[in-house]
Amino acid sequence: MPNDLVHLSAGGVSLILDCRDHALPAVVHWGAALGPLDATELAALADADVLPLAGSEPDHPVRVAVLPEPHRGWTGRPGLTGHRDGRDWSPAFTVIALEVTDTTADPAGSAARDTTGASDPARPAARVGTDAEASVGPAAGVVADAEDTTAGLRLRLTIELLASGLVRTRAAVTNTADGVYTLDDLTVALPVPSRAREVLDFAGRWGKERTPQRRELVVGTHERESRKGRTGHDAATVLSVGVPGFGFARGEVWGVHTAWSGNHRHAAERLATGRQVLGGGELLLPGEVRLGRDETYEGPWVYAAYGDGLDDQAARFHRWLRSRPQHPTTPRPTTLNVWEAVYFDHDLARLTDLAERAARIGVERYVLDDGWFRGRRDDHAGLGDWYVDDEVWPDGLGPIVDRVRALGMQFGLWFEPEMVNEDSDLARAHPEWILQADGRLPVRARDQQVLDLAVPEAFAYVLERMTAIIGEYGIEYVKWDHNRDLVEAGHAGGGAAVHEQTLAAYRLMATLKERFPTLEIESCASGGGRVDLGVIEHTDRVWVSDDIDPLERQQMHRWTQQLLPPELLGAHVASGRNHSTGRVHDLAFRAGTAITGHFGIEWDLVEATPEEESALAEWIALHREWRPLLHGGDLVRMDEVDDSRLVYGTVAPDRQRAVFFLASVGRSEVSGSGRLTFRGLDPDTSYRVDPVVVGAGFGIVAPPWWSGDRVFRGRTLETVGVQPPLVPADCVVPFRLTAV
Repeated sequence: MPNDLVHLSAGGVSLILDCRDHALPAVVHWGAALGPLDATELAALADADVLPLAGSEPDHPVRVAVLPEPHRGWTGRPGLTGHRDGRDWSPAFTVIALEVTDTTADPAGSAARDTTGASDPARPAARVGTDAEASVGPAAGVVADAEDTTAGLRLRLTIELLASGLVRTRAAVTNTADGVYTLDDLTVALPVPSRAREVLDFAGRWGKERTPQRRELVVGTHERESRKGRTGHDAATVLSVGVPGFGFARGEVWGVHTAWSGNHRHAAERLATGRQVLGGGELLLPGEVRLGRDETYEGPWVYAAYGDGLDDQAARFHRWLRSRPQHPTTPRPTTLNVWEAVYFDHDLARLTDLAERAARIGVERYVLDDGWFRGRRDDHAGLGDWYVDDEVWPDGLGPIVDRVRALGMQFGLWFEPEMVNEDSDLARAHPEWILQADGRLPVRARDQQVLDLAVPEAFAYVLERMTAIIGEYGIEYVKWDHNRDLVEAGHAGGGAAVHEQTLAAYRLMATLKERFPTLEIESCASGGGRVDLGVIEHTDRVWVSDDIDPLERQQMHRWTQQLLPPELLGAHVASGRNHSTGRVHDLAFRAGTAITGHFGIEWDLVEATPEEESALAEWIALHREWRPLLHGGDLVRMDEVDDSRLVYGTVAPDRQRAVFFLASVGRSEVSGSGRLTFRGLDPDTSYRVDPVVVGAGFGIVAPPWWSGDRVFRGRTLETVGVQPPLVPADCVVPFRLTAV
């Protein structure tokens, strides 16, 4: 058994773990890379991390492991909470095996050995887990196997440093004794230094997801729970703690994300001792995990991202996501979704006309939304009856599918596989397949209930129906919706069901992908209600929000990118008068907002004037030209002091090209809002700066430099900048930067 201090380093991040004395690994340092350290300095660092004893403290220094342990004197949130009929509630783990993997010599991290394999061949296989494993191996990692023979528990703690500099960790607990062990909570945590005193996370609601909120980290716990059975429109997403005033460009920041699409929690905690930790895990409902002898529960991955500034932190998530084998590598098809054009009014002639208009302007994927299946003339009935409605589609979907394909576009289809209307043939035949508590149905939401996918027959029914429809029509894309929270979600005649329902949803997605390897899936949940790294292991993009008002989307795109890169964000051109907010916006603002993401259209193109149709075709062509850069470059968000504008962009990895956007999102109290500066460029390279105006550019007043040479060094553009044009409120102006 090693008696080790372990220094892992990758992606500009160092992680030092204290694994001495058969104790669970504890973090000595997680943050900026330290460079090579010899054993003497490592030991000195570990010793220097020990707090001196203060009054009314335990007689030995409190040691905070990645799974915090009360028996070591930790009085904050314990890492493991559970019991065996009231006993074995405070385990004392001893590490019995430690495996250290280091493949940092491989710069891509793709050849790393799997450190999640058992170091003890006698360890039982997991009974339950997240299914959300990443495919790319770690740059380095530690797996600690521990036991408490008195409590009859085994623990496996996995800590990995990915090539991007992300840290991820998870814990698994096994009951090794007779009798049922009821697990209430399994949470991992990482320490952050005392200089990190400002919390940033996200709130929001339907139609206004990922709304940032800041507060001081004070003594106590800042805890964010989701009990919605899905990630939630108000999810914390990434809970970060940083030095006061941290921004996009600079300021150390540490953050965590729980990669789980069911109930979950994030927490930042500061104790009276000054110790601070960030953590997360699945939120288990009462009695949801009860382990018999040799049964195991494995918690979800919790990702931890350090950065010097929020852009640096976001880049670690983006680089890791892009490194995965399943990450989309083909250009993201420009998409037309017909929902806001027709809603439930499915008419072949009208839908064919939309397809022809879409193809004419360069659309590459056509998606038929809700309303194609039996009994579905509104949202009160039919959900779960996944058969093509022969009254609306007497010849099946073949005529529209064939026409769309003949026009050169892919065909996508909407499903909501996890839900059911009480007014449906499925619910009438199998009321016992509906999630419920104590024999009563939960309150309806959108007039629907939740189908219990943990029931094998229910799972098999949905899988068979989706397989049949996807196979018959060669569906290339599924918009996978999830339109209600899981309230009182239990098995009929049984206990709480969110954990197993989440695993079943992952399993259903994975099985369909196995059967149809080229199928793409969008995660939609009343818009942006299921945006997390658990679901993104099985899907190819998320629907950021049901609200596509570009003014609202400016904020939502800006902050959703703290976790996900833009190619995974569904971003569509809205109608002239927005269906969610009623605001009226110029096409240039609507398209200019959507262009950075997975670009699409939600607008009834019949309403477009010839001039608007021509301009939209120009925006689509511009997106197709820029999308390799937008979807493969480094995100840059400028820190602005004037709330009336946002400046953001993407810089190519080789720093030879960039695209930046000036978005006017309000009216300033002054006529000139200050120079535009562009960050992330090579300081010694000269760039030609070309403003890009699509259409008439109504209301834009150009500054004099637009008619000049427009060539500046990167250092000049970052430190001095250029005067912006005068623009009206609700306007986007792109700038193309090219090295000369």
